[in-house]
Amino acid sequence: TLMIVLACCTCTLLTAISMSAIATNGRVPAGGSYFMISRSLGPEFGSAVGVLFYLANTVAAAMYVVGAIEIAIKYIVPQAALFEDFFNNARIYGLILLALMGICVMIGIRFVSKVAPISLACVLISILSLTIGFFVSNDSSSPRMCALGSRLLRTKDLMENGTMQCTKDPSGPIYRLYCQNQTDSEACQYFMRNEASAFPGIPGIASGVFVKNFLPSHYTDAGYLYDSNPPELGDKARGEEPSMADISTSLIMLIGIYFPSVTGIMAGSNRSGDLAKPHISIPRGTQRNCATIPTPDIASTLLFAANVDGRLLRDKFGVSLDGKLVAALMAWPTEWLILIGSCLSTVGAGLQSLTGAPRLFQAIAADSVIGLLAPFKVTTARGEPFRAQLLTLSMCAAGVLIADIDALTPLISQFFLMCYGFVNMATCLNSLLSEPSWRPSFRYYHWTTSSLGFLFCLGLMFMSSWYFAILAMFIAVAIYFYVQWKGATIEWGDATNGLQLSAAKKALLSVDEKPPHAKNWRPQLLVLLEAGDNLKPKHVCLLDLLSQLKAGRGLTIVGSVIQGMVYDHYADLDDAKAALRSVMKAKRVKGIVKMIVSQDVVQGIEHLVQSAGLGGLEHNCVMMSFPTAWSSAVPPSPQSQAWIGVRFHSALLQSAAMQAPVDLKRHHAEAYDKFMAVIRVSAVCGKAVLVPKNVDNFPTKFPDQKQTGTIDLWWIVHDGGLLLLLAHLLKRNKFWSKCRLRVFTVAQTSDNSVEMRTFMCSYISQLRMEADVEVVELQTAIMSAYTANRTLSMTNRCEVLSQTDSQGLADPQVFVDNLRDMKTAAETAAGGTTATSGHTNGDLSAEMENQYTFSANAARQEPALDQQQFATKPINHQQEALNISIEYSSRDTQILRRMHSAVQLNEILKKKSAGASLVVLNMPGPNAVPDPTRDFHYMEYLEALTEGLERVLLVRGSGREVVTISQ
Repeated sequence: TLMIVLACCTCTLLTAISMSAIATNGRVPAGGSYFMISRSLGPEFGSAVGVLFYLANTVAAAMYVVGAIEIAIKYIVPQAALFEDFFNNARIYGLILLALMGICVMIGIRFVSKVAPISLACVLISILSLTIGFFVSNDSSSPRMCALGSRLLRTKDLMENGTMQCTKDPSGPIYRLYCQNQTDSEACQYFMRNEASAFPGIPGIASGVFVKNFLPSHYTDAGYLYDSNPPELGDKARGEEPSMADISTSLIMLIGIYFPSVTGIMAGSNRSGDLAKPHISIPRGTQRNCATIPTPDIASTLLFAANVDGRLLRDKFGVSLDGKLVAALMAWPTEWLILIGSCLSTVGAGLQSLTGAPRLFQAIAADSVIGLLAPFKVTTARGEPFRAQLLTLSMCAAGVLIADIDALTPLISQFFLMCYGFVNMATCLNSLLSEPSWRPSFRYYHWTTSSLGFLFCLGLMFMSSWYFAILAMFIAVAIYFYVQWKGATIEWGDATNGLQLSAAKKALLSVDEKPPHAKNWRPQLLVLLEAGDNLKPKHVCLLDLLSQLKAGRGLTIVGSVIQGMVYDHYADLDDAKAALRSVMKAKRVKGIVKMIVSQDVVQGIEHLVQSAGLGGLEHNCVMMSFPTAWSSAVPPSPQSQAWIGVRFHSALLQSAAMQAPVDLKRHHAEAYDKFMAVIRVSAVCGKAVLVPKNVDNFPTKFPDQKQTGTIDLWWIVHDGGLLLLLAHLLKRNKFWSKCRLRVFTVAQTSDNSVEMRTFMCSYISQLRMEADVEVVELQTAIMSAYTANRTLSMTNRCEVLSQTDSQGLADPQVFVDNLRDMKTAAETAAGGTTATSGHTNGDLSAEMENQYTFSANAARQEPALDQQQFATKPINHQQEALNISIEYSSRDTQILRRMHSAVQLNEILKKKSAGASLVVLNMPGPNAVPDPTRDFHYMEYLEALTEGLERVLLVRGSGREVVTISQ
């Protein structure tokens, strides 16, 4: 018992020191311990611990009510018992007492405060009476007890003519109890084997029992007192049995029972809203409480051990003394001081709990962190939390109906210990982080004492009741994640935020030390949203696609550019960020918002692509929607109309060409200059580009648009597997999980299609992915837009592949190149003519000089294609326009060939993937230097390429994205 008292008091003392530090670090309004924890550890932890602490006070009130009824029914007025079973008596009288206490609480805090001195006086008088009794008790005044062997016998069963008969006389009461008229021979055999002995139960401080009680002894098992393996007495009535122990005792069980007696250290903090100077009153009252609690507890433990026989100490209800309370028998001058004082002090403690718990709950509800508790933040005109009081009384009534203190105390201990543990954690974190706002006026604390207090609390939780500890933690975790899921909008500058910043800084510095390994590559997206009217973002369906790609668990940055002077529009950033965060919250997308103000939108986008992110934690992919209004721009070269013939919307372009002159620069900026700028700056900065076309047709969460069918991946250039990885991530999402993945790998007519398909099937299998593979043969001219700039991307990829343990041996493009090189060498050795592949060694230097598609060097790589060849090609309804007599310039011929290849490839795409849920396609690169004419033709190429497809995801890699086979 002494060990239990010391452990519990040490735990509360360390917690009181931590709480004093927090209480003096600013204003403490209503809420007390909840306010201190939530402002130190954040709304998630604060709400979780606050609710647990509220439950602790509520269940403690039920414990006090049951305890008061137990004293009254068992010791003061046993005649008032309505049932033989104590539990039913406790339920009936407990509810009556709870109703009376509820009326007192609803009258107001002032009334309860006037009752509190009465309870305190009862406690002081009881302590004084018992202290005197410790020193005046002796053998002569002690009640006598009787034992048969190791079993205590009840005094009332041994009384004859007013005298206790503790003998084995065959005519005596012990013989009749065990042997006379008994069918249980085992009980009679026990009588015959053991001797009866009488002894004083309270021999006094001079008897020397202290040494015997101080030495280690066994704990009591359920059953007969002091019999480790007692025989049963058959069907004998319970009233005729010797003294029984209703439960088995142990150190950890006694900790759970005792700990609620030292939980009063937070009684004052729970009423912080009613204190004039809580930052002064709470530390002083708490420290004085901790100084006084251990003294009577330790002293009474030692004095009981010095006065009372150990066998009587283990008689829980004093059955061996005819239901007498040992402490009352020792009181001076009368036992009624202890009985009445204990009952009234218990009622007073219950009133304190019923007063503090509703105020704590009202403070939790008033913070609006848990939306379900909003109705309970209302108070009356007198400031009383009436609704919270009704809820508390209802929950307390449920605890009273349990009517078993031994079942209530372990649960109470868990709730209090968890609250105390988080108080210590809050102080420890604030001390270690040294936040600028951490300036408590209470100086007698240290992070070591706080951490030790936390460990004490955690250890006592599992020692007292491990299953209740797990239950309390489960409730706390559930509340924490509920608040986090709902998104706590309140920011209190808590220590958790400081801890996150410190951890983030350390992790960021660690990540920035060296580039990530190729196996750790994942899409980290910068999503560019255009700020529309009233600064609200446009094309927010991009966020749905972003959410569906988040199975990669990478970084998300959502950015936008506001046009204007920073001096005039900087204040608009807050409104724009708030609008964007609101959309992200509605879409349930979590990420970083990055917005800038720039006089030129194109320059702003370029700066955003370069500067978003921090250190090693930066984006590697840029996502933006395909411009929808680009075709309304006036063609930059209306005199050169050869390319109109292969444009699907030729009538629209001819109409636009005949319009009155307009400001071309303004049209281009609004139409596609921003789009082109993103592609160019991303290529220079080594970022991949993701461009969904018809993004408004992509599936969204609201309404739920789950997809079926296929995701068709057109792998025209084997760029390291970025397309395959994106398709795989989409299939992880529930909206695309039912889709089947089909991979169309593109080969030239001269390639070995069978061998290429075999390799691709093996390659995808080694990647642990499932997909159907089909090889589509295309002419070199159709593929020229993709192969012109492949040399630079291959150089980047070779650098990455060198990191991945011979991963390059299984790279698809390396395999294809090896096949073509082997075939070229064989043909050369045979004296044949090497087939033009679009990337032979003789053209590498030209490709490196200009790495983008629409260049003169790229055009020279194509095979000669005369006007007659175009005339014989079936191009559907564009055929008539192609026969127009035009004198082609060199550039017109290049453009015409490009558009013709786009139309041919589009026809193949529609033939194979017209019914696909999504088409993922390589996106060719534009010219390196901005050129209005070439940019317009590039947009025409993309439009012709994707015409008639419902959903298209255009992807352009940087060459550093590699899907590895090894784990």
